[in-house]
Amino acid sequence: MTAIITDVHYRMSLAVIRDLGARGVRIVCCEREGAGEPVGAFSKYCDEVHILPRDGAVEALYDLCAAIAAAEGEKPALLAVGAATLAELAGAGTAERFSAVAGLLCPSKTALDTLNDKEAVAALGRELGIPLPEAYTPESVRFPCVVKPRCGERFGLSAGERYAIVGAPGELPAVLERFEALTGEPPLIQEYLPGGGMGCSVVAQEGRVARAVCHRRVREYPVSGGPSSCCQALRDGRLEGYAAALVEKTNFSGLCMVEFKLDGEGEPRLLEVNPRVWGTYPLTRAAKAGFSWEWFRLSWNRGNPQKVLLPDEDGLVCGKKMRFALSDLAAGLGYLRRGRVRPFLGAAADLIDPRVPDGVWDIRDPRPAFRYYSSLLKRRG
Repeated sequence: MTAIITDVHYRMSLAVIRDLGARGVRIVCCEREGAGEPVGAFSKYCDEVHILPRDGAVEALYDLCAAIAAAEGEKPALLAVGAATLAELAGAGTAERFSAVAGLLCPSKTALDTLNDKEAVAALGRELGIPLPEAYTPESVRFPCVVKPRCGERFGLSAGERYAIVGAPGELPAVLERFEALTGEPPLIQEYLPGGGMGCSVVAQEGRVARAVCHRRVREYPVSGGPSSCCQALRDGRLEGYAAALVEKTNFSGLCMVEFKLDGEGEPRLLEVNPRVWGTYPLTRAAKAGFSWEWFRLSWNRGNPQKVLLPDEDGLVCGKKMRFALSDLAAGLGYLRRGRVRPFLGAAADLIDPRVPDGVWDIRDPRPAFRYYSSLLKRRG
């Protein structure tokens, strides 16, 4: 059995590679020319590496799938890690064409575009009765507020650049102007929610959730509001119900993470959906949530219905943490500079606790981490 894993310069690809490689799946890593250090290709579980041309990458990927299917007598499972690759595969007729040479669990273009659009997600939330942050117009805004584009990733914005917290009226015009200049459309303005971040991640097929896990954000970097540097797995029936409703309504297939934030009373409000592999995906490996196998299994079964693979038992370890050591160390110092001693001490404790795994480093497979940290140093140098 072969899995073709794309966009292996992303650190979250390592969790997929390691999970499936340890199960005996043959791993073929693919990266686009010039996309970045293909850290996943340095894993001991990587059996084969292909650098795809910058232009025509999808055609080259199709040819690779066809060659492997012909050589092995069974179709590989194609697992698209990057958002750009997933969007290309979801294009009109592309997924159907690939079904001749690969097993592919892929959302429709309509579902992908809908869940990538924060305004469309808010409309779905209202329809489905999912609590949302209050939306403002420039004339009705109350401060502090949050400003964000409808789909920041589409314009190449990093996670920390996809929103701005505005604390006073005089700051708002410049922020609105900046986002509109970047995206060509007015951004969204929402109430600021003071509580912690939570998420519900799922593997789904044709609107049905096959596997789910929730998490809470323990620490983030930058501490003013950024991606998780440490998170913790848990069960939350309410969040799982909200995620299942969104998946069913859009007939979604693939992986997605539904993001929530708690309001002042501790109630979750729907923020957005990441309909792809998300940044804290390595938590699914740390917590034994079985996401990589379920993704592979459903993809494989689509391509090889005569050799169906069965699901694993749910072995989720609730309470399990995962952290990105460098980001979490920076987060701890950031909290300390703000006088917040408890999260600083928490970061220090988790850094030396062997029960809290890192999302990149694995002593059984160290080379990708060395390449990843080396590439970070080069970029900052």
